[in-house]
Amino acid sequence: MTVRARIETTLTDALAPQRLEVVDESHLHAGHAGARPEGETHFRVRVVSAAFSGMSRVDRHRRVNALLAAELAGPVHALAIDARAPEEPGRP
Repeated sequence: MTVRARIETTLTDALAPQRLEVVDESHLHAGHAGARPEGETHFRVRVVSAAFSGMSRVDRHRRVNALLAAELAGPVHALAIDARAPEEPGRP
């Protein structure tokens, strides 16, 4: 299973998101610290889930980071997170 697929599965199982987008941005970081030639090191996650209702932005980020701790300890060098509750305006 790819890193991207593991991220998607983990977040889907834990958060039952209304919307989830996992983007591999590794190609944008070629030659930078933590980058590997095979990619899958830098990701952007956009997720909308009722699980985030009533949580601060920091708490939402902490939740996503905790769920993806294994990936962050291994192949993932950087993770950009946009986590929102369904009632919040804006993107994702």
